[in-house]
Amino acid sequence: MTSTDPRPIGVFDSGVGGLTVLRALRRRFPHESMLYLGDTARVPYGTKSAEVVTRYSLRNAAFLAGRDIKLLVVACNTSSAVALPALRATLGVPVLGVIEPGARAALRRTRSGVLGVIGTPGTIASGAYQRALAAERPGIQIHARACPLFVPLAEEGWVEGDVPRLVAREYLAPLRQAGIDTLVLGCTHYPLLKGVVAEALGPAVELVDSAEATADEVGTLLEAGTVGRGDGSGLHLYVTDLPQRMPELSTRFLGERIDAAEQVDI
Repeated sequence: MTSTDPRPIGVFDSGVGGLTVLRALRRRFPHESMLYLGDTARVPYGTKSAEVVTRYSLRNAAFLAGRDIKLLVVACNTSSAVALPALRATLGVPVLGVIEPGARAALRRTRSGVLGVIGTPGTIASGAYQRALAAERPGIQIHARACPLFVPLAEEGWVEGDVPRLVAREYLAPLRQAGIDTLVLGCTHYPLLKGVVAEALGPAVELVDSAEATADEVGTLLEAGTVGRGDGSGLHLYVTDLPQRMPELSTRFLGERIDAAEQVDI
């Protein structure tokens, strides 16, 4: 018999992009309570040193651990790239990032072994996805591309039409020419641009959403009994600075309108 554990799942990101991960988790696990922390006062993490990102990540994790979480999902690609070892050594609960699940999902889907990864400049420069893919299957071909304009396009809601379509074509042309058959969306903002990304690459390329892949691995932990199943559906959002557009951004990224989040000092 699967054990139950009413404690919430904790999720943190440097800002609001991680709400796409929370959205995937809420869809998959409607009977789990969840806490989300967006470090909106310090966003973005991608321009900061590994030491600073690790320090911020540990503070975020400590805040959520203080609210008795049973599992921590690191929805930030930058934190997942540099801070997981420190988080796992510090917390007494399982810690799951978004990079390894995305890499494993891509390797299950690729037919040719020629894969692409797109992300912010910081994530691509870190080489985290490239290392995770190569560690799982040495010898594969990996083509990585930074797409910095995708983040502001997603936050402004410019996810369809001529402007994002032209940007996607420009960014993704080298990956299409390289003959990739699978692409990892290596930023939590990018799922909002799936439509124009798919159009730019064509129907032969399969898109891997790291948010969905992370939800799959949370499901594996629950099914294996590593983490007990919940019996509630609560949701509480915390931010370190109040975004003025929270209702708009939450509707876009989470798929649920959140009129206000609790501001906290960590």
